[in-house]
Amino acid sequence: MEKEELKIVNKGLEDEMEISGYRLCRWKLALVGIGVLCTGGFLLLLLYWLPEWCVKGTCTRTSVRDAQVVLLQSTDEFKRWFLAKVRVILAPGRNPFDNLDSQTTLTVANGHGPSGGLIRKAQDLQIRYFTLHSTKYFWNDTIQNFEVFIGLEDQKVTCSAVHSEHSAGLTKTQQDYRKLFFGVNEIAVKVPSVFKLLIKEVLNPFYIFQLFSVILWSADEYYYYAVAIVFMSLISIATSLYTIKKQYIMLHDMVAAHSIVRVSVCRANNEIEETMSTDLVPGDVMIIPTNGIIMPCDAVLISGTCIVNESMLTGESVPVTKTNLPDPGHSVKREAGDSTYSTEEHKRHTLFCGTSVIQTRFYSGEQVKAVVVRTGFSTAKGQLVRSILYPKPTDFKLYRDAYLFLLCLVGVAGIGFVYSIVLSIINHVPAKTIIIESLDIITITVPPALPAAMTAGIVYAQRRLKRIGIFCISPQRINICGQINLVCFDKTGTLTEDGLDLWGIHRAEKGSFYLSEEKVCKEPLVKSQFVACMATCHSLTKIEGELSGDPLDLKMFEATGWILEEATEEETSLHDHIMPTVVRPPKQLLPKSEEVSKEPDMELYDLSSSYEIGIVRQFPFSSALQRMTVVARLLGEKRMDAYLKGAPEVVTSLCRKETVPDDFSEVLENYTKQGFRVIALAHRRLESKLTWHKVQNINRDVIETNMEFLGLIVMQNKLKAETPGVLEDLRRANIRTVMVTGDNMLTAISVARDCGMILPEERVIIADAFPPRDGQAATINWRYADNPVKHPGKGVHLEEVGITLEDVDHGEEPRVQQQYHFAMNGKSFAVITEHFQDLLQKLVLHGTVFARMAPEQKTELVEALQSVDYFVGMCGDGANDCGALKRAHSGISLSELEASVASPFTSKTPNISCVPSLIREGRAALVTSFCVFKFMALYSIIQYISVTLLYSILSNLGDFQFLFIDIAIILVIVFTMSLNPAWKELVAQRPPSGLISGPLLFSVLTQILICLAFQTFSFLWVKRQSWYDTWTPILDACSMSSSHNVSFSEVYNETEDDDHNIRNYENTTLFFISSFQYLIVAIVFSKGKPFRQPTYSNWPFMISAFILYFFLLFIMFYRVPEIDEFLEIVCVPFHWRMMMLFIMLANAAVSALVETLVLDIVLWKLVFSRDKQGSYGVTAAAQTPQSGVDLRGSRCLSWLCCRRNKTPKARYMHLAQELRVDPDWPPKPTTTTEAKTPPSPKNSSSHSLSSS
Repeated sequence: MEKEELKIVNKGLEDEMEISGYRLCRWKLALVGIGVLCTGGFLLLLLYWLPEWCVKGTCTRTSVRDAQVVLLQSTDEFKRWFLAKVRVILAPGRNPFDNLDSQTTLTVANGHGPSGGLIRKAQDLQIRYFTLHSTKYFWNDTIQNFEVFIGLEDQKVTCSAVHSEHSAGLTKTQQDYRKLFFGVNEIAVKVPSVFKLLIKEVLNPFYIFQLFSVILWSADEYYYYAVAIVFMSLISIATSLYTIKKQYIMLHDMVAAHSIVRVSVCRANNEIEETMSTDLVPGDVMIIPTNGIIMPCDAVLISGTCIVNESMLTGESVPVTKTNLPDPGHSVKREAGDSTYSTEEHKRHTLFCGTSVIQTRFYSGEQVKAVVVRTGFSTAKGQLVRSILYPKPTDFKLYRDAYLFLLCLVGVAGIGFVYSIVLSIINHVPAKTIIIESLDIITITVPPALPAAMTAGIVYAQRRLKRIGIFCISPQRINICGQINLVCFDKTGTLTEDGLDLWGIHRAEKGSFYLSEEKVCKEPLVKSQFVACMATCHSLTKIEGELSGDPLDLKMFEATGWILEEATEEETSLHDHIMPTVVRPPKQLLPKSEEVSKEPDMELYDLSSSYEIGIVRQFPFSSALQRMTVVARLLGEKRMDAYLKGAPEVVTSLCRKETVPDDFSEVLENYTKQGFRVIALAHRRLESKLTWHKVQNINRDVIETNMEFLGLIVMQNKLKAETPGVLEDLRRANIRTVMVTGDNMLTAISVARDCGMILPEERVIIADAFPPRDGQAATINWRYADNPVKHPGKGVHLEEVGITLEDVDHGEEPRVQQQYHFAMNGKSFAVITEHFQDLLQKLVLHGTVFARMAPEQKTELVEALQSVDYFVGMCGDGANDCGALKRAHSGISLSELEASVASPFTSKTPNISCVPSLIREGRAALVTSFCVFKFMALYSIIQYISVTLLYSILSNLGDFQFLFIDIAIILVIVFTMSLNPAWKELVAQRPPSGLISGPLLFSVLTQILICLAFQTFSFLWVKRQSWYDTWTPILDACSMSSSHNVSFSEVYNETEDDDHNIRNYENTTLFFISSFQYLIVAIVFSKGKPFRQPTYSNWPFMISAFILYFFLLFIMFYRVPEIDEFLEIVCVPFHWRMMMLFIMLANAAVSALVETLVLDIVLWKLVFSRDKQGSYGVTAAAQTPQSGVDLRGSRCLSWLCCRRNKTPKARYMHLAQELRVDPDWPPKPTTTTEAKTPPSPKNSSSHSLSSS
C-alpha cells in the first residue's frame, strides 16, 4: 500500500504523538511464535521491551482508519513508543453533543442496548477508538484522524450559550449517550496487584540478566554466590515493590477520598434527581449544596456564588470567591463582548474537581447551580493525576551516560569473552567449560548491585531533605538539582513578605493629587468615595465568624476600620434575591451631628440610623485583566456605584482623562522606584435605569468605563529577612537569579535592587515591545531605568558587559566592565516571543526582571531559559506558579502543604533559604552518584582483570572469594560511601552533568591503568620468586621454612582435589592485591569538599573501611586455617607478604596522587573547569587574587591541550560569545528595534535597529 501521510494526535500539546496504523499478519505471527520457541522465550522478552519491534514484527502497515493496532511515537526529545489496540463501540451518533431528541422514543431491538434503550440496533454506528494513558481517542471521519473529547469546551460555547443552551440540564437518554464517549466520571487510580507488579519488575532487563547470571553460576557450581545474588535481588525487588505499591496506594487514597459522592442534578423537565457523581457527564447541571462539597468534576457556576478552597490544586490556602458566569446575551442585545468559555480564562467562575466548596450564597427559590464542563481524567485534578501516573522520563545526562558506560563495559567484556574462548581452545579445555567461563566474563563486568547502589545516594539525600522540611515526590530530580545554574523567583510571598502593610494613601480629586496621608481610619474620610472603594472592592468573606480572603484585600479592609456583615441563610430566604454583603464604619467614626437621610424606597434592610453600603455584584480580580470591580449601593440611595481597583496603568486607562492628575506618571514612578506596591482606585456613579436584576447579568466592560480616578493606595511589601543573604549565596555560587512576578515593573526592579539581585552599579535596560498595528511592524523601544554609579574618570562600557575576556590578550590589566540587566513586562514578553524569536534568547541571557507575567507566561519563560541550556530552578508560593514549578528542572513550592502535587519539591520553611539547601543536597547526591558509579565500574574492571589473568593459567577466583569481595567489601562500602552529607556552603563550581566528561573519564581510565599495572606486576613478579613452583598441598611454599606449616599442610592433604585450580600462588596474590584495590579506589573516589562533607566525617564508611583493612592484613600476616580453607587461599612466604604490602601501599600512593593532585588540583581546576558562567553573561562572584594565577595557568594548559578555540556546549555560553563581539549589543538607549513584516516562521525574528 502507498505510505499514508503522517498523522499527529494531540497536535501542539505536551503529549503530541505521531500515529501509524497496523493490521495483524498471520504469517508474521507464526514466524514470531517459532522464534520464541527457538530462543527459549527471549524473543518474547525483546518484543515486550521494544513495542515498535513487537508491532512491526507481527503486523503489516495499513491506514490509520482501518488499523487494528496503532503505534504511537512521542514527538518530544525522548521519542518514546506506545502501542494500543483499536476497539469498537456501538452508538447512535458520532458526536457526544449530537441532538437525540428525534430518536429518544425508539427502542432497542431484542431489548438489548448499551444504556437503557437508546436506539434501535440497526441504526447504531460503529465508533472506533483506542485508550492510552487513561485517555480515549475516537476516530473522526471529518478530520480523518483520532481525537480526544475533553468536554463542553470542545463545542467552543460562548458564555451566553452556557446560560441559554446548557442551563436546563440533560435528559436521562442524553446523559447515557454522552457517557458512552466520556465514560464514568471517576479518576480511577487502579492499584495493581502484587503479582502484576512483580511480573513487571522481574521482566526488567537487568533482572533478566541477573537470572542468566545465576543460571550460569549454578552451572559452574558457584552456588553460594548465586544464592547471595538471588537473595540480594529478592531484597531489591521486594523493596521496589513495596515502594511502588505504597505510592500507588497513597495516590489512590488521595484521589478516591472524595471522588464518589451523591449529587443532585437538574433534568431537562425541571425535575431534580439524586444520582452518583460517577454518572455525571459534560452538560449536566448539578446543584451545589449549601453545606459545601468536594467537587467531583469541573463545572462552571451559572447562579449563586461559592467560597472555595483550592489548596489541593494550587497550594494556596486562602479561600477564593467564585461568582456565576456573566450572561452577556441577557443584557447586551448584540453579541459584542460575548467571549468563548474556557476554564483558564473564566477560572473565577469555574469550580475545579478536587477543590472544596466551603460555603455557598444563593437566591430565594433557586439553588446554586453549575454546568458540568469536564469529567474524569479531563478535569484539572485528572490531568494532575495523569502527570503523576505517566510522568515524562527524566532527561538527564547522567542516566544517558550510565547506559553508554555500561555498553563500554559490555565491549570490554566482549574482548575478554573472545580472549577466554581462544585461550581455552589452545589449552584443549572441554567445550562445556569454555562456554561457562567465557560467559562468566560477561557477568563479571556488569555488577549486580549497580541499581541499588545508584539509588542509595538519592534515598539518603531525600531523608536529609525531609529532616530540614523539604518534601520530595520525584526523587530522581534530586540529582538534577545539583546542576541548577539559574533560579527563577516569584516576588510576593517568596522574596517578600506574604502580607502587605499599608504605607499610606494618595487621594486625587478633580485631576490633582492631595498630599499623601498615612491613616485612612479617621472621621473626615469616613464618607469619602475613596474609603468606600477600599471598604467594598474586595472578595472577603466570613468563614466561621473570621474574615477570610486575599491578604492584600484583608490589609486594605482592616486599614479602613470598617465592619463586614453577611446575611444568614434565614435572612436570604425572606427576600426575592440574594442578600448582599454589607460593610459599615463603626459608630465612633461617624460624625456625631450627622443623621442619615431617610428614603421610603428601602429594598435591602429596614431603615436604620447607620451608614451602610451593600455589595450588589462582584467582578472578581483577574490576572489577565489586572483589576477587580464591585457594584454597590449606599443604604437609602436609589442609584448604585461602581468601584474599581487594580494596576495603576490599567485603572487610569479606564478613567476619564480629566480626572487623572497630570503628574500621575511621576508620582507613580516615585513610589514604584522605592519598592512600594501601588494600587489605583476609581469610582463611577451608575445610571438609575440599572436595576438590581440588570446588574446581575451585565457585562463588566459596560461598568468599567468612564470611571473617575480616586487616587492611589501605597502598600509596603517588606523583604523577608533571609532573602538578601540567600541571593548573595547564590550569586557567589555563580547561580543566576531571575524575578518573575505579577507586580508592577518598577516595583519589581526596586525590589531586585534591594535584595541584591541587581547591584547598585549595574544598569537596567527596559524593553517595551509593541505588537504590529496600523500596518506597521512590531517594535521594541529600549530605555534605561535609571543611571548606574559610574567609576570616576572611566566611561561606561555597555558592549562588554558581564564577560570575562579570557581568550583576548589585554595585557596584564583586565578591562573594567559593567553588568547590565533586561527588564520587561508580560505584554512585551508576549510580543517578543511571537515576533522576535532570535532576540528572545539574547534577552533571557541577561533578563533579570519579568513583571506583570501571567501564569502561562511564567511557564513560557522557564521553557525559553531551558532552550538555551540553562538548568532552571523555580521557587514560588504555589498559587500562580503551578505550571512553571512543574516545567522547571526543579520546582520548589513554599506552600504549607506537605505533599503539594503541583511541584516536585515542597518546603515547610516559608522562605527561600530552602533553595541553597536543595541545590547543596542535589550536588551532594549527584557527586555521590558519580562516586558510586565510578567505584562500581572499577570494581567490575578490577575483578575482570583478576579473572582474565587467572584464566591464562586455567585458574579462577574461588566461589567464597567472589562472595567475600561482593558481599563483605563491595556491598558494605557502596552503601556507606553514599552517606556523606552535603557541604555546608554553595561553591562557585558545579559538578559535571554526565559521566562522559573529561575529569570523570580521566579519573576512571587512570585508575583502571593503575590497577591493571599493579595486578599484572604482582601476577608476573610472583612467578619470578625463587620459591615459586606449581602449588600442591605437599609443596607448600611455607613448608620449606616452618615445621608448623608442614603440619598445617596436612590439613590440605585431607581435602578433596582442587578441580578448578583455585588454590595457587597467583590466585592468592591477586585476591589480596585486588581486595586492597577495591578499598583504595573506594577511599580515593569518596570525595568530600567542595560538594560533600569530608570523608572522615562519614564514620560508618570509615569504620567499615578500617575493619576490612584490618581483616585483610590480619589474614595476610596471620594464618587462620579455617579462614584460609574457606577463602581457598594458600600460604606464601613472609617476605612475599611484605612485598604485597609494599605493592598495596605503592598502589594507594599512586592512586591518591593521580586522583587528588593531578585530577583535582591541576586538571579539574585549570583544564576541565566547565563552570565559567561569569564568562558567558552570568553575574559572577568577585575574583580572588588566586584567580589571576589560575586564569594564566588555564590559558597555558588550555593551549597545550588544544582547547583554545573550543566552542562551548551550552547554548547560553555560545550566545554570550557571539554577543561579546557584537558592537550593537546591548541596544543603546532611545533606540527602536523593528520586526520585518509580514511575520513568518522564516523571518518573524528578523529585525532592524533604528534611533528614535
